[in-house]
Amino acid sequence: VMFSRLLSVARRQRTGRGWQNWSSGRSGAPAAEAHSVALPAQAQVVICGGGIMGTSVAYHLSKMGWKDIVLLEQGRLAAGSTRFCAGILSTARHLTIEQKMADYSNKLYQQLEQETGIQTGYIRTGSIFLAQTQDRLISLKRINSRLNVIGIPSEIISPKKVAELHPLLNVHDLVGAMHVPEDAVVSSADVALALASAASQNGVQIYDRTSVLHVMVKKGQVTGVETDKGQIECQYFVNCAGQWAYELGLSNEEPVSIPLHACEHFYLLTRPLETPLQSNTPTVVDADGRIYIRNWQGGILSGGFEKNPKPIFTEGKNQLEIQNLQEDWDHFEPLLSSLLRRMPELETLEIMKLVNCPETFTPDMRCIMGESPAVQGYYVLVGMNSAGLSFAGGAGRYLAEWMVHGYPSESIWELDLKRFGALQSSRTFLRHRVMEVMPLLYDLKVPRWDFQTGRQLRTSPLYDRLDAQGARWMEKHGFERPKYFVPPDKDLLALEQSKTFYKPDWFDIVESEVKCCKEAVCVIDMSSFTKFEITSTGDQALEILQYLFSNDLDVPVGHIVHTGMLNEGGGYENDCSIARLSKRSFFMISPTDQQVHCWAWLKKHMPEDSNLLLEDVTWKYTALNLIGPRAVDVLSELSYAPMTPDHFPSLFCKEMSVGYANGIRVMSMTHTGEPGFMLYIPIEYALHVYNEVMSVGQKYGIRNAGYYALRSLRIEKFFAFWGQDLNTLTTPLECGRESRVKLDKGMDFIGRDALLQQKQNGVYKRLTMFILDDHDTDLDLWPWWGEPIYRNGQYAGKTTSSAYSYTLERHVCLGFVHNFSEDTGEEQVVTADFINRGEYEIDIAGHRFQAKAKLYPVTSLFTHKRRKDDVELSDLHGK
Repeated sequence: VMFSRLLSVARRQRTGRGWQNWSSGRSGAPAAEAHSVALPAQAQVVICGGGIMGTSVAYHLSKMGWKDIVLLEQGRLAAGSTRFCAGILSTARHLTIEQKMADYSNKLYQQLEQETGIQTGYIRTGSIFLAQTQDRLISLKRINSRLNVIGIPSEIISPKKVAELHPLLNVHDLVGAMHVPEDAVVSSADVALALASAASQNGVQIYDRTSVLHVMVKKGQVTGVETDKGQIECQYFVNCAGQWAYELGLSNEEPVSIPLHACEHFYLLTRPLETPLQSNTPTVVDADGRIYIRNWQGGILSGGFEKNPKPIFTEGKNQLEIQNLQEDWDHFEPLLSSLLRRMPELETLEIMKLVNCPETFTPDMRCIMGESPAVQGYYVLVGMNSAGLSFAGGAGRYLAEWMVHGYPSESIWELDLKRFGALQSSRTFLRHRVMEVMPLLYDLKVPRWDFQTGRQLRTSPLYDRLDAQGARWMEKHGFERPKYFVPPDKDLLALEQSKTFYKPDWFDIVESEVKCCKEAVCVIDMSSFTKFEITSTGDQALEILQYLFSNDLDVPVGHIVHTGMLNEGGGYENDCSIARLSKRSFFMISPTDQQVHCWAWLKKHMPEDSNLLLEDVTWKYTALNLIGPRAVDVLSELSYAPMTPDHFPSLFCKEMSVGYANGIRVMSMTHTGEPGFMLYIPIEYALHVYNEVMSVGQKYGIRNAGYYALRSLRIEKFFAFWGQDLNTLTTPLECGRESRVKLDKGMDFIGRDALLQQKQNGVYKRLTMFILDDHDTDLDLWPWWGEPIYRNGQYAGKTTSSAYSYTLERHVCLGFVHNFSEDTGEEQVVTADFINRGEYEIDIAGHRFQAKAKLYPVTSLFTHKRRKDDVELSDLHGK
């Protein structure tokens, strides 16, 4: 019954042509017999939301063999945001994972009609991305080089070529454009119905006009859902509720925080042109003009992302289906002007309608997927930032893989729900942030830009002191961190405004901070690090940590161990340092954005044991990093204790008094490879200790430094960071960290079997350090991250992070080298010999620069520095 109903719906949809019948609010409603159908008492999976996301998840789960699935829709299928979607499928994205999702969606939608018999209106039109400025063109060139290496055809074209592809466009103000010929347009509602139809044929049961009231949870695990038609017991729940996902998440007894917020989104529809546009007319994105334009039934559909968006439903509104919101021509006027400048012939064209529909946005412009850290079995796929159609196929597939296999086939940390905490779910924060996010979608994003809204939420006790000394701030997981310190004689305004793909204005400032770290002593406030304590009454803490971590933690009290928290595949779930404070107590330091993810992982794997305590002490300690050869003098003077390596060896932790303050955890490590100490200071002593350090350090030339100096230091020493260089699909053997794995520590640990196998079979990628050779720091575009790496002219991987090394006086990039077979494209084993024998180039926005590859840090250059002209880097192989 369900399947035949769905097909009849789809056929009725087909008779009206796309938007015309939806805009009137009459999407073909499923037959009324749904009301008499009783819900099943139980299912393996319940999906909430019958838009393109929910139907994609149902489709992919059923393809992977899960059949016991119920999809619930509170209104009619595909009648929410999916119905109003502009229908543009675009693969040109900044993140590789987003490019891959969109590419998969494109291929999926193209064959859906053949698979299901439902017409989806799929037409391959191609897209043209216009550039009115050189910076925009650079941004497009960076995207273009990334698209090409993952097999998506695209090219940079001239304004003349733009006019040939789309004769109605005014091109006089363009400097260039990017053409992506395989992009498409498609009816998103019909795609959703086709996905639902295929899922239904595979056994998924679909019920419309059924509202989920809340999800039932017992002992942190999903047990079922309560609907307005009764209860369904289930093991998994998937929240694909679009703009209602936030409220649905909070409706549980154990709330699930899903940070998103809706804004009004406008586009206009015109009557057909005198000579109607061809159906394969390319879609146009004019980001500098803030608009997109596509063919619609011989006329135009055009919308955009205005500078002053209108957030809606902040106080929560529960309309079942989205009726067309109010037209607002005054609000749309800047976008209309932009459209008429780009296509002057539209002046005389009759506009049929201005569509206003809600669209959800997230705090960082990336969609949200994954399992809730608070409730096991509760999955989420929402917050598409106006790219729902492009992402739905790929995102549905990744989420289905996650549920079926326990992990997706790609690293999706950048989209993982666990990158957020409860701190991002304040309604005020979300309202303010999405007002910034929506214009940012089309704003030019140069490297290292920061959000301006929702700031100063989490701060160190030293924030005001550092701010007064010229700190410029960046934000990570809501925590303010200093980038660098502007000296009193610098022009601040110029620094903030000079955002560029080239050499940045902070270059000299960071250089002086790095120099001070090398020659004297610097202090960096690193309080944002995630800090956990694990204690037990007996040996439980040691036993569970030995199982969860790859290195041997059964070390003498006071020792620090660098170790990875691995998954079954041997990949890094977390990379951290653990200090053994006592026989039964451990102090764990992780990256800032691990606070939610790491806590959830530990909780998931730790036994329910009242003798075992896990505590998040991030807020209890201010962390100061004292870097440099004189750090030892500053600390010994403040503590009246010898701090030399004989008394205080490397990777050692000791509670000491510093100044008047007791109980400071001092650790001989700096996260940079430079000499120095980390001080973990109980928060009430932070100001005192900082003042004392700065006062005593004056005679040693002490100064404040920020995270940009830290980045330069750690990259030139080949220190990989989690979330940038390492992820859940990277193993220790692939990044030269064999020493941090103890396969023979006498007990099993998660990921051990995978590492043993990898040790036997060899690795298929290897983290490598690249030193750019023929690159002019002052004149050439800088590498930032994500640049393609070429080995002997063949694509071999991408960079993961990069920085200018003030010591080598060259740019250094870290990145993974793969060995793709020239014949089949399959991955083969990567050996040290394979790395060393290659000739390398790094592609920066289409220009390739020669680079030297290293598998180890370039130590000889640090011991006695010489002018770069005298240094023959090729001599350094194998060092």
